[in-house]
Amino acid sequence: MNSDGTQDARGTHAHPVPRPAGPPDVPMAPPRPTRAPGMPPPPDGSAFLAWLRTPRPKALPGVWRFGHRPRPEEEPERVPGRQLLSGALIAFLVGWLIWSLLWNGYLGGWWLLPLYAMIPDSWAEPHSFGAVVVVYAYYVLIAGIIMVGVGRLGRWSEIWRRYGPPAWRRDPARDQRPPAPEADPAAWPALRAAGAADAAERLAADARAGLMRDVDQARIARAWQGVRNGRHSLAAFTGAVLADGAAACPHPSGARDLPARQARHDLLTGQVRIGTTADDPRNPYAYRGTGLALGPELLGTSLLAVGPAGSGKTGGVVRPLAESLCLHALAGKAAVVVVGAAGAGLGDSDAYDVVVRIGNPESVYDLDLYGGTTDPDEAAAVLAEALVGDLADPHPGSDSRRSTTVLAQLLGPFRAVHGRFPSVPELRQLLDGAPGPLAALRSGLQAAGQESLLRELDARERQMAHPGDVGGTLADRVALLDRPAFAGFFDTSGQSRPFSLKALDHPVRVRVDLPQRGHADASRMLARLVLAQFTASVTVREDRSLFACLVLDDAAGVVTPEAVRGIQRLRSANAGAVLTLRTLDDVPRPLRGPLLGATGCRMALSGVTPWDGQDFAEVWGKEWTEARDVTDRQIIAESPAGKAAHALRRAITGKAPTARAVTVRQVERERWSASELAHAVPAGHAVLSLTDVKGEHAPPLLVDLRE
Repeated sequence: MNSDGTQDARGTHAHPVPRPAGPPDVPMAPPRPTRAPGMPPPPDGSAFLAWLRTPRPKALPGVWRFGHRPRPEEEPERVPGRQLLSGALIAFLVGWLIWSLLWNGYLGGWWLLPLYAMIPDSWAEPHSFGAVVVVYAYYVLIAGIIMVGVGRLGRWSEIWRRYGPPAWRRDPARDQRPPAPEADPAAWPALRAAGAADAAERLAADARAGLMRDVDQARIARAWQGVRNGRHSLAAFTGAVLADGAAACPHPSGARDLPARQARHDLLTGQVRIGTTADDPRNPYAYRGTGLALGPELLGTSLLAVGPAGSGKTGGVVRPLAESLCLHALAGKAAVVVVGAAGAGLGDSDAYDVVVRIGNPESVYDLDLYGGTTDPDEAAAVLAEALVGDLADPHPGSDSRRSTTVLAQLLGPFRAVHGRFPSVPELRQLLDGAPGPLAALRSGLQAAGQESLLRELDARERQMAHPGDVGGTLADRVALLDRPAFAGFFDTSGQSRPFSLKALDHPVRVRVDLPQRGHADASRMLARLVLAQFTASVTVREDRSLFACLVLDDAAGVVTPEAVRGIQRLRSANAGAVLTLRTLDDVPRPLRGPLLGATGCRMALSGVTPWDGQDFAEVWGKEWTEARDVTDRQIIAESPAGKAAHALRRAITGKAPTARAVTVRQVERERWSASELAHAVPAGHAVLSLTDVKGEHAPPLLVDLRE
């Protein structure tokens, strides 16, 4: 017997009966896979549509608008929970007592007079149905009036909101029903209104199918803005969308997203979230607990972040901003140049179009020493700022005109003879006054008949004999770049691929790695060069619809009088700069105030020194606030009834009975004092003030950069 109750065949036959041979079993072929092994299933587009349809109400500067719920300007008065519950219970007992006194007739029958005055005499007969209904309805009315009265006195409605069902669902689920087509951003109503219904339908289909990303939406919206401004034709835009769908109007690199993201971005508003405003009494109530974000409208006034090493400048501020600006560049809205030390963690190389690794032989791109200009005077001004800008008088009105004149006296004749600017070794020889190069330059000018340039060269040779000539200082600074580590860089012969900041007319992503290890002075000089070229290039752009931003990690030794003036001009050119410093001591004392005044967004991270905090406290100024002087005097009861009342009051409120005297006066005090900035800012936090390009500003806010 088998385990299932059937009898084995071997029990009745000596040999098993052979089965007849049949056709062999043909295995069925497995179905063709729809995607490569290990690949996740394609998205259905619901996440993108939910992101696109999330409300983004208008908010104060710096508030993370994605799903934001505005808060009132002033903090509502909040009664302590124990006092609220005890007051509600006492109000209920008072109402019960009043009803009991009325019902039992201890207060007389006056409260029944309105009932007897309104009902007819025939209803007053005993056991009359009408009388019973009217009387009990009157009882319910009186009880309801008492309940409403004691409920308002006991704040029952606040208990319901604080502890009832409305408090159980803090974040009720949003209505997921798609909005009407004319109000649905996923349906592209602007395109339909302009007659491009086919393009709008193609984009909506790609969004529903999960083929569109936030970068695609921002990029196509930017292209549509170009159609409305007349830079592109409607037919070309519609044809591109019908042909490529969500991949239309691509970035020159062909990339549609970054390899990785570390911060939260909202390309519909252009914001990147860098933290959460702390729930602190020093913050305005409307900001408390809200996300804090930065965007081009705030970076257009420039940002200065000051904090010691390890306070979160690079990881909490520079990296998210660089990431956001790279996404804006992929969407065709921005051009970004990120400058920092090699290995500083400013993003993967794949996230940039151009990576200039100065001092690294494997670098594909070189840096144009003269900024791509062909004007000797402009090249001399930028180069003089880079070489000796930190040696100029640090007062705001000073400049480096003498150094600019010396360089122009050499760059103009050299370009007239050779058709290019000199390389670093050639420029060093000319500044040193080497007789061979100067003689060759003179003979070339004479052969070309350049009399005016010959006078420039003669003036340079006369100045070399003076003891106070700045040519020797310029030569010493150029010698910092004439090192074996930089032998393959700053080439002017056309054999390398130099990057010029003149390319900021296009949505380009650039990262410049400075060789700070072993070449600190050269790195600071190159940082000044990039800043000078950036301010000179963006202010002369013809098309300023593209936001340009320079992110400079560690701006020590970079801030000069000319740099401050250049930062002041960026706001009107739709450009901005992000500068970080370990301490304001890296800036000359006369330039600290002008630098803080030139930047609209100022950030003091945890760990700043008290003297750095003093500069921030001065620029943030003072405010009028209410100062309350409260004096509590304990009340001592003498009678037994008073002692019983005090005991009851202590049981209800949890405090001893006191007589309070409050004096309110208006005083002027600092928004954040130097001592508070140095000692009261927790680790991972920062105090940040904001100003946008329209002039709207936010007071200094305590922000948690870790959330």
